[in-house]
Amino acid sequence: MFGSWGRETPKVYSREQLEGILDALDSGEYGIVLRAKGILPCTCGKWLHFDYVPEEHEVRVGAADYTGRLCVIGSELKEDKLAELFGL
Repeated sequence: MFGSWGRETPKVYSREQLEGILDALDSGEYGIVLRAKGILPCTCGKWLHFDYVPEEHEVRVGAADYTGRLCVIGSELKEDKLAELFGL
């Protein structure tokens, strides 16, 4: 059975930091992650939109939102570890 974990956050991320987080999702340490996506404020003053599937992800600059949002979908998700990974 699949589950999801999501958060809203005003936390600001650098592009490099977000790329590292998405790479870490492949480790299996956070559960079996099948998909993740979101929009987060960037240290550069813009907004980063991201999409993740196992062993592949994309980060791009996109339209602004009122707060950052992220969602992770998979099975056996380790929500406390995901929160720690995203610094929440």
